[in-house]
Order: sequence, then C-alpha cells, then structure tokens
Amino acid sequence: MQIRAAVSTGPGERFAFENLQLDEPRGDEVLVRIVATGICQTDAHARNGHLPVPQPIVLGHEGAGVVERVGPDVTDLRPGDHVVLSFQACGGCPQCLSGHPAYCEQAMPANFSGARIDGTRGVHRIGPDARPVSGHFFGQSSFATHALATRRNTVKVDRALPLELLGPLGCGFQTGAGAVLNTFSVSAGDTIAIFGVGAVGFGALMAAHLAGAATIIAVDVNPQRLALAADLGATHTVNALEHEVAKTIQEITGAGVGYVLDTTGRADMLDNAVDALRPLGRVGLVAGGAPDSVVPAAKLAFGKTVSGIVQGDAVPQLFIPRLVELFASGRFPVDRLIRFYDFDDIEAAFAAAASGEAVKPVLRMPPAEERAARP
Repeated sequence: MQIRAAVSTGPGERFAFENLQLDEPRGDEVLVRIVATGICQTDAHARNGHLPVPQPIVLGHEGAGVVERVGPDVTDLRPGDHVVLSFQACGGCPQCLSGHPAYCEQAMPANFSGARIDGTRGVHRIGPDARPVSGHFFGQSSFATHALATRRNTVKVDRALPLELLGPLGCGFQTGAGAVLNTFSVSAGDTIAIFGVGAVGFGALMAAHLAGAATIIAVDVNPQRLALAADLGATHTVNALEHEVAKTIQEITGAGVGYVLDTTGRADMLDNAVDALRPLGRVGLVAGGAPDSVVPAAKLAFGKTVSGIVQGDAVPQLFIPRLVELFASGRFPVDRLIRFYDFDDIEAAFAAAASGEAVKPVLRMPPAEERAARP
C-alpha cells in the first residue's frame, strides 16, 4: 500500500515528505494506521548522525494507532484494535526468554539497522529507479501514516482511551517509569534523585511518587521544568546552574540518596551522581554516557554501583498496560507533558524538543479523508 512518510535524509537536512510503498504484513507482522507518534531524543540523535542508522530512513518509535491488517501468524490482534508500538526484540535469545527483551542480543539490528532482523525491508520508494529507503526503526518507523510492526512490539490498549496521548508510553515514559519500578524497584520510604526532567525524567519522577518514595529530588537547569516537577511529585528541586548538585543532595538527605537516575549523559553529572549516593546506592544511566565519562574505582567503595538501563527493563506487553491503567486513573498524568503538532509541522516539533520548549512533542496524523484529498 502507499503511505506518506517524513524521511530523514541526513544530518542538517529537513525532513522530506514522500509517498512510499509499504509491504503487506508478513506472518508475524501487523499493519497499523498511525494516529499519533511521540518525538524522542533518540529520533533526534538518529537524524543528526549520532546513532548508526542508514539514511535516508523513516524514523519514529513512539507510535500509537489502529490495526488495519495482521499476518497469518498473529492470532491475538485483529483489525480495529487500538495499539501502542514499542521497541523491537528477537523474542528467542536468553535475555528475551528470561523476561528482559530490552537487552536482546539482536537489539541493534532489530532497532537501528533500517531493516527487519533478517535484513529485508518492507518500505520502498516508488519507481524502478528510485533510491532505497530504510525503515523498521525500532520495528515500526512511525513518522508515517502507516507502519509495519510485529506482534512482539505491538501492545493492545483500551479503545476508550485517547490514542493520541498513549504513544510516548512505548518508549520515553516507559523508560523512566520502568527504571524506577523495574530496575531500581523503588518502594515506600526510598530516596531518589533524577538528573534531567525531560520525558524520561518525568516518567521516573511520577513513578517514584507512585511508589511512595520519601525523597524525590529533581535536578535540571530549566526553572519551568523544575516547577512542574514539584507539582508532579518532587519533594525537592535543584537548579544545577545555581547549586553544587552532589553537595546539595547530601545536605537534603544527610547521607545521600539510594538511587540516582541520570538522563543527561553528561560526564560532570555522572560524577555528581556517584557523589550523591549513600553506601550501597545505585546510579542508572539511560542516555549512555559521554566518551570522557570516567568513574574512579575508589568512588565505588561502600558498594556503590553504576549501570546502564535500556527501556526501563520493561516487557512492553506487561508494563505498557500497567502505565495505561495508571494514566486512566489519573495517577500517571502524561497529558500534562504533551504538546501536539500536526504531522506537517514536524520541523517545529523537533525544534521545540531541542529547545526544551516542549517536554514531549506528539505528532498527530491527518484524518484519512484529508490525506486522500492531497495532490
């Protein structure tokens, strides 16, 4: 079928809107009409050449939409189902089979190769002499009117809820909330600092509040975001431009926090994160780390640990419905973090994300009748 997609053509280039050809779903695949899709920093990193993705490529990995067709091997989804799309995994490696698909052995080809895990591509430019285009970003490529996903990264959700608000549960909010609830297992009375209150940081903050953490410290340089963090559950806020971060956290807690989630990827903030820990404290990194990041072994005395966290160590089919229920009950108010943009305004949405003007930009696709009327 023919779809309309925003194609990333290279660093510094504007998105190119193109009509592309999308294959019919194979055995385990699901054809989804995209209703809305979030914009994540990973999309920006891929677009800017900071991630090993082949360009030109259709990006987008926080899609939400309606199932239109399913492959013959898909028995638990049907046309008309409302779904959220998440990351891709092979489903058969030891990590996948043990309930940790975010650490899949095929994670890089499954999510960043621009193709299916077997190397084939289901999206094509039109015409015999057209240059190839890549897709299958995170197993979806949702910066398009339609996406091919698989049963492994497609999660059915309640049809009564607004789909346009649910897409970011597939990555950004899942990553933050999962880091707190799955990886750290934060519980009542615990102490945590969150470095960077973007979408991932806010997901973590709201989850820590839900878990009953006694001390939740939000660290950022944006006063408006810090004010919102206080409104959404932070017990303390620290402006990193005005205070010595680790020293201030130590003063607030007396002995340091049990957990630090660093979403910034900055070397100086990693140093602050380790210094802010109490004995046996844990630092989790969700943004990788700067190449010059170094943690001296002596700083890890008294049982402190630093580890990476991918996708909040979530099993999407289990965790996303949990987040959906929390949102529906008003306890995970992602709607307060979302700003909508028309699909055609994708450049403005990326600019708002880069400047910090919008916590979570979400692109809404035009209705089918409007798409049909386009020349």
